[in-house]
Amino acid sequence: MESITFEVATDEQKVQIHRIVEDATRKAIKVLGLGKPNAQRVIVNGDELANKIIDKIRELSTTDQFKDEEVESNYGYLSGYQPAVADLDRQIARLKELFPTLGDANLEFLELVKSGKVELPPNTEKWGVIPNWKKRPDLFDPIYNDGVQKVLNLIKQTRNGAFYNYREGQIGPNRLRQSKRSVEFWDKLIEAQNNPDILIVPFQFGLLYAGKSVRRAIEKFLAQEFGLGAFAVGCLLLTHEERLRHYDDLWIDCSGDEYDDPDSVVRFGLAPCFEFHGGLVKFASRFVDGARVRYGSASASLPQ
Repeated sequence: MESITFEVATDEQKVQIHRIVEDATRKAIKVLGLGKPNAQRVIVNGDELANKIIDKIRELSTTDQFKDEEVESNYGYLSGYQPAVADLDRQIARLKELFPTLGDANLEFLELVKSGKVELPPNTEKWGVIPNWKKRPDLFDPIYNDGVQKVLNLIKQTRNGAFYNYREGQIGPNRLRQSKRSVEFWDKLIEAQNNPDILIVPFQFGLLYAGKSVRRAIEKFLAQEFGLGAFAVGCLLLTHEERLRHYDDLWIDCSGDEYDDPDSVVRFGLAPCFEFHGGLVKFASRFVDGARVRYGSASASLPQ
């Protein structure tokens, strides 16, 4: 699977879009001939209007590539995971409980987030914490795949054995790798937070892309957005054990990783995923072109 690289819109492009929206607003007011009560209703419902504008710009800015790989999905966060909860201190404490020698997050940035001075970026639902595995090879090994295996082992341990790995013994570097985009964005996060032991990451746990194939989700990513891989999603499951507890919970595509099936003509055409059935959390992989109602890609963004 080939990575997709995005460039941030230029200042000139941003100004042009701003003018288009302003011109459309002036045209709407003129054509509709709004009376004072009607105009006031628009003002009162300003947030709804703004959200509709955002949704339309998002729709128009997304390419048509893989657009047929979307299905309607009613699956969500059934087991009690609450995106709006601000609980960074709890998450950090849990990580340190699981990895006793793990150091701290960037405390200055942590306070900025907790105070609200740094807001959640678009396409995210919560602040999470993920170990900086590159800095701590003593904990996670210098190879990404070994770090993934350690996280999978911990999921099994913390779930009292209620875990199954369909890819047991099959996640070496020749089978599982991070996407180029994912590597680039993790490096940016690490640099921006001054290489701490714990990274503070704005993320969404899959709901935004429910029913979309992995590659369609990637196609819809915003400029500062990137897919989360098996290591990051696994760590978030360790700090949010309520996320996968029921068969009808939305299952999670790890769109920041690429997985290879040696029997396929397409190299690295799959992505890892976490599922829940038979009373077990299960680690598997599936083809990136499959749109299924039960799955949604987890992603993160660079803080603005």
